[in-house]
Amino acid sequence: MAGTPKSISMIKQILHLQGLGYGIKTISRELGISKNTVKRYLRQAESKGLPPGAISSHSNEALEHILLENNAQGRDKLSRLQQLFPDISQKLEETGFTLHYLWCKYKDTHPEGYQYSQFCYHYQKYREGKSAVMHFEHEAGDKMFVDYAGKKLHYVEYGTGEIIECEFFVSVLGRSQYTYAQASPSQQKEDFIASVQDALHYYGGVPKVLVPDNLKSAVSKSSKYDPALNEDFPDMANHYGCGVLPARSRRPRDKSLVENHVRTLYTRVHAELSEMTFFSLKELNGAILRCLEKHNSTPFQGKDYSRKQVFWETEREALAPLPAERYEIKKTTQVTVMKNCHVRLSDDRHYYSVPYRHIGEKVKPSCTSKEVSIYLKGERVAFHPRDRKPYKYTTVKEHLPSHHRFVSEWNPEKFIGWAAGISPEVKTCIEGVLSQKNYPETLYRACVGILSFAKKLGKDRLATACRMGIRMNTYNYGFISKVLANNTDKLWAEGGQPAKEQKLPGHENLRGSDYYKDMCND
Repeated sequence: MAGTPKSISMIKQILHLQGLGYGIKTISRELGISKNTVKRYLRQAESKGLPPGAISSHSNEALEHILLENNAQGRDKLSRLQQLFPDISQKLEETGFTLHYLWCKYKDTHPEGYQYSQFCYHYQKYREGKSAVMHFEHEAGDKMFVDYAGKKLHYVEYGTGEIIECEFFVSVLGRSQYTYAQASPSQQKEDFIASVQDALHYYGGVPKVLVPDNLKSAVSKSSKYDPALNEDFPDMANHYGCGVLPARSRRPRDKSLVENHVRTLYTRVHAELSEMTFFSLKELNGAILRCLEKHNSTPFQGKDYSRKQVFWETEREALAPLPAERYEIKKTTQVTVMKNCHVRLSDDRHYYSVPYRHIGEKVKPSCTSKEVSIYLKGERVAFHPRDRKPYKYTTVKEHLPSHHRFVSEWNPEKFIGWAAGISPEVKTCIEGVLSQKNYPETLYRACVGILSFAKKLGKDRLATACRMGIRMNTYNYGFISKVLANNTDKLWAEGGQPAKEQKLPGHENLRGSDYYKDMCND
């Protein structure tokens, strides 16, 4: 490795000790400098005609000009090399190029140039200058950094003894460095968003921007300039009224604040909990909160104030207020509106109505734990409270065409009331139909068929037919329709008895009662 140029003060010490009669080995040992370096500076002083005792009469600047390579010629040589560094950096990113190969090319065109060790030394200085880090003073209430620690926590499931591993979620506010952490079942989207919300509620407010790492839970496609976010994470941020600014891919300094706190929490949380056993996630998180309270209340190193104190004095009031309700992830699918004007929500096997004009179109039901919204091309066309009863229908009457609305209102009370408006006999007949064990819609259709005869044939005839059904304990559409079709109802009197007997017309083939009476007498 190249020797680093020594300061003029150190060179003065070399010359001074030589003037006192010390040898090269002694000077090297006392000053901690290699013997070759001591020899080199002594040769330079000798070549410039500087006797050891004359150094006190020269200023540091004069000696630097005389002894060091920072003369005009040396500066020109270094300047020419530095002009090559941008191209060298670009070449090193390509396959097959190494620093030694590029130095060889450099020496081919600059035979008087630096040797390999000095070439590497100056290039490293160039790289350090390019990667200089600016110190950022975070504004109060501006950013909240979130990340997961690499090491996991765990608890023991009560009863089975199974060890359940948990992710360790950490969030930090930029200004105060006030920290929140919790154990989470996984890094999946639902758990990640729940942890972010828990952090916001722990702080009691919302920052202007959330800065997540490039987790799949938050960022579907990482990019240095334009990362693509998962739909649910910005939707959650919109609910809380804040922005999302993902850390750049492969830029650890963008999230150095939270990563430094992760390392600190390894000591203040992991180590603290390592000797303890927990039997539930809730119990584990309770212990984490106690460790966090101690961590946030501990003064900064070399300071007389803590994270908690800075948070309450400078950052708490800068946070925006929390919304009235927590955000809920919306599960979205794509389905086709059925001919009965409903769509099926597969999670609950429940059916929700959609305006009939959208029959056959593809819509997107989006549901939370409390509500179901149905969207068509980004516009909400239906909204319902969520019902988890399987195989049931939630219907808005206005969604149905007029003939469907009539069917949607079918129920026993409707038909019994309709029948009572015709006659008591019809009401009894309808009640008999509805009491049968059959699919409700089948019974409703039978009721509609029976009651429609009142309009077609008149209420009196229907009432008479129903009296016949009651007398014969027969309650169904088929019996009533046959009675009315065959005019059998006309043979019955008002009281449900047969009408006045009618004599059969005379005919030569009819023997009559007298014939059989005479046969009996004989």
